[in-house]
Amino acid sequence: MAAPTSSAQLPRRFIKLAEVKALTTLSTSEIYRRIAAGTFPAQVPLGSKSVAWIEAEVIAWCEQRIAESRQEVA
Repeated sequence: MAAPTSSAQLPRRFIKLAEVKALTTLSTSEIYRRIAAGTFPAQVPLGSKSVAWIEAEVIAWCEQRIAESRQEVA
């Protein structure tokens, strides 16, 4: 089992697309492209016309990108 990251300690919270875009700086189309490719956390359906993301998963994705970039530079 992987060691918990700091995002694993956050309370579970749903966030909408606008906040996902603000956290990642990705466009809407790029977010959905990466979901389709399996490289970004998938959204959770909340209703027939509503979805959200789990904040901790999006933050963990961001932290992983940072970690990968730092390893490549080293």
